[in-house]
Amino acid sequence: MKSIFISYNQALTERVEFMLDRLNVKGFTQWVDVKGRGTETGNPHLGTHTWPEINNALMAIVEDEKVAELLEKIQKLNAINEKVGIRAFVWNIEHTV
Repeated sequence: MKSIFISYNQALTERVEFMLDRLNVKGFTQWVDVKGRGTETGNPHLGTHTWPEINNALMAIVEDEKVAELLEKIQKLNAINEKVGIRAFVWNIEHTV
């Protein structure tokens, strides 16, 4: 099992949820109004007058075989408009209760 953390501009919320539905990823935890800035490109998303955009984030635990397809879909979504912003990070899950 893998944990996938996805941070994305809130404007992408419906697309991200649609993507998860299409891949049959049923369980996830979502955080709204997440602030931050990327390390490579793009503008800060801080919810301020100067940097008004804001992010959402979610974490899903998925089977190993779904990871590549999910990352491919995220990469395609990002390629549509890189300035909007979406990033994904994957961790191994060793145990669950």
